[in-house]
Amino acid sequence: MAITDWPADERPREKLLTRGPAALSDAELLAIFLRVGVKGRSAVDLGRDLLNQFGNLSGIFASTPEAISMVHGMGLSKYVQLQAVYELVKRALNESFRERDMMSSPDQVRQYLRLQLQHLRREVFMVLFLDAQNRLIAAEEMFAGTLTQTRIYPREVVTRALQHNAASVVLAHNHPSGIAEPSRADEMLTAALKQALALVDVRVLDHFVIAGNAALSFAERGML
Repeated sequence: MAITDWPADERPREKLLTRGPAALSDAELLAIFLRVGVKGRSAVDLGRDLLNQFGNLSGIFASTPEAISMVHGMGLSKYVQLQAVYELVKRALNESFRERDMMSSPDQVRQYLRLQLQHLRREVFMVLFLDAQNRLIAAEEMFAGTLTQTRIYPREVVTRALQHNAASVVLAHNHPSGIAEPSRADEMLTAALKQALALVDVRVLDHFVIAGNAALSFAERGML
């Protein structure tokens, strides 16, 4: 059955207008983005196909053009649109953190870092540079490595902190292995960065390890 044949209050667009976006399922939100389905399948069905294929929204956004194109009704243009939406979400969060104390919303910090790092297939080390009010000055991917190892140079982190006139930093890196538990090397690196940054009066507020949908906080673990 086509969406146009559904009761008006159950159609995704009308439902969003009357009840708000939070009332819609992931498949319904995808249907609004997709606009139309394919022969025999509505846009909501196509949204469900994407979720079944990739597991969740994060999996969809992390997919490749080739993988998206394998879903009937999808193609390169839809992949490009999905990536544009994904980037807009990341930039919107970036803007909000520039205007307020980002550490007042730990869950949003986690969400932001997951958006930045969870889909990457190699290990990346990111630093969030903050001002004295914990507002975001800059978010930089400073080092990248293989799937299992990244070389981090504390001197370069200190240099960038001074260039940004940062009062504090939040460290983050991903584990492409999917295991969020920090390694002994992660602990040693955090201690080394904390010591180096302390010499120039820059505090390390936290270090997050991102693995899939998990985001482990060193501060919450009492590891800082």
